[in-house]
Amino acid sequence: MTTRHTTPREITQTLRTYEHDAESFLKQWGRKRYKRPALLLQWTALLHQPALVLDLGCGAGQDARYLKTLGYRVIGFDRSMPLLRFAKRRSESLPLVQADLRALPIRIGTLDGIWAAASLMHLPKPMARQVLVRLRDSVRPNGLLAATVTHGWRSRVKQKGWMPGRYFARWKKEELARALHRAGWEVLSLCVVSNRERKGRWINVIARRM
Repeated sequence: MTTRHTTPREITQTLRTYEHDAESFLKQWGRKRYKRPALLLQWTALLHQPALVLDLGCGAGQDARYLKTLGYRVIGFDRSMPLLRFAKRRSESLPLVQADLRALPIRIGTLDGIWAAASLMHLPKPMARQVLVRLRDSVRPNGLLAATVTHGWRSRVKQKGWMPGRYFARWKKEELARALHRAGWEVLSLCVVSNRERKGRWINVIARRM
């Protein structure tokens, strides 16, 4: 990921937090027993094998490793090099790339699916809407997107609690559905869940390229 002078302060601060607090993140998401997210199971039930899928914001790589065991061809993208190094140590054969959500190195129409768990919500909404268009272009016809974003009304930088300093865009259901539709996605399912894999209220969505 290149951080130009036009990068919003919220994104720069979020990236810095993941770089500096990688050990805290890995204690939570890298070394505990893996629990398969319900949304991931719903999404993979719609995918064929051996689909080519992208784990967007793969972090410690736990979801990417699981997808690989199911027989999918998986690529993991993340901005944080400490997290990618950890993920690589856990699965040396897993293709992992340091990449920016806003400038993804993907050829048009090459992917069958995109898994974006707790990654898109770190972008301000105007940027997230642009990324949704690029993600739509990166998948083949009928390609599938599964994503989780924070639910709510007030987008802000987290000031306290676990790993403060990260920016969270909070979305309403209707707002996210409109953004997906305008980006060229057909929403298949969209619901609010509370305190599942992560604390708080989240929107889980599965969408298909129109």
